[in-house]
Amino acid sequence: QVQLVESGGGLVQPGGSLRLSCAASGSIFSIKTMGWYRQVPGLERELVATITTDGITNYADSVKGRFTISRDNAKNTVYLQMNSLKPDDTAVYFCNADIRRYIDPVRSININSWGQGTQVTVSS
Repeated sequence: QVQLVESGGGLVQPGGSLRLSCAASGSIFSIKTMGWYRQVPGLERELVATITTDGITNYADSVKGRFTISRDNAKNTVYLQMNSLKPDDTAVYFCNADIRRYIDPVRSININSWGQGTQVTVSS
């Protein structure tokens, strides 16, 4: 099995910063794209940012210039540095990863995995 565990959410004032982390663990052969998504109750989950194994990044227009995604391939971890936070950034943030995992010592399969989510609240 594979697990994605997020950390770093919380309450911050407008203009403040937070750093989210997401560590993948389990029977991992390799990890391709990792990313962050967010969801507000009643709305669809939306892309925040993604990063490939080679470090190619993609951002939602709403976070460009304020958020930075990065990853540590040796630690199977992805980060999201969020600066200049706005109340509109309030949401549950989910980690996502395209993972190739072992199903036995010689075979592996591709899966798409989600973390459990971490709440980010931007409010004065």
